[in-house]
Amino acid sequence: MASPVKARAMELGLEILTPSRPGDQQFQDRLRELAPDACPIVAYGGLIPLSALTIPTLGWINLHFSLLPAWRGAAPVQRAIMAGDEVTGATTFLLDQGLDTGPTFGMMTEAITSTDTAGDLLARLAHGGAGLLVATLDALEAGDLQAVPQPDDGVSQAPKISVEDARICWNTPALAVDRHIRGCTPAPGAWTTFRGERLKINPVTPALALSEAHDPSGAEVPAQGEVVAPGAVVATKRTVLVGTASGLVQLGMVQPQGKKPMAAADWARGVRIEPGEKFADV
Repeated sequence: MASPVKARAMELGLEILTPSRPGDQQFQDRLRELAPDACPIVAYGGLIPLSALTIPTLGWINLHFSLLPAWRGAAPVQRAIMAGDEVTGATTFLLDQGLDTGPTFGMMTEAITSTDTAGDLLARLAHGGAGLLVATLDALEAGDLQAVPQPDDGVSQAPKISVEDARICWNTPALAVDRHIRGCTPAPGAWTTFRGERLKINPVTPALALSEAHDPSGAEVPAQGEVVAPGAVVATKRTVLVGTASGLVQLGMVQPQGKKPMAAADWARGVRIEPGEKFADV
């Protein structure tokens, strides 16, 4: 299916180039014929070779979803959440041959809430970032904007998150487990294993102390002072709690392998959790 950008371009009768890679000679030849002033680029996922970088008069203007030089790389939104950052944003910068290393034009900031998933945050950054990109292009056209080199301090990397990276380590503090899961939602999806099968875990609710954990039905939950081992699963009629290195998290929605998402309590009733059972990824 055509992306929204491509669909709109087709409606307007604009020429569309779809090279398999930006180094294709035929693509570069046609781009030179078109002689663009600037080439805006968002989440392309590949490095533009120098032979293509030099074609537009004002260069390639990239919109990146972090406050550069923080979180250079493919997964800046996910990594910011997983690291516990309270603020992130978007940056427009002049693309060079490095990985998100070019001089910057403009920035916008966005607060990260305690319940944000990567999908939630990316949606807000995409909306605000679109305005930032348009404003950057307008200012460049007017000759009112100069690129500023990125500082040497504050550099961090945001490599792509693999499926294996998304595996939950229950032997970390509850807040770290919470941030890890939210950073991997919706993709690639945080997961653990139970009885040898993969179980996808949607965002959880940390209970920093056992006294904060409760079951709306009034069923018994672990008593204050009782130790719940990391990865241990405690199920009541309406609540599923899991131990971490610093207390409990309460599961929300889960998705067993090959099945649709369901409430954790429904999953627990179906599998009939035995006392002392644990998730394997500790």
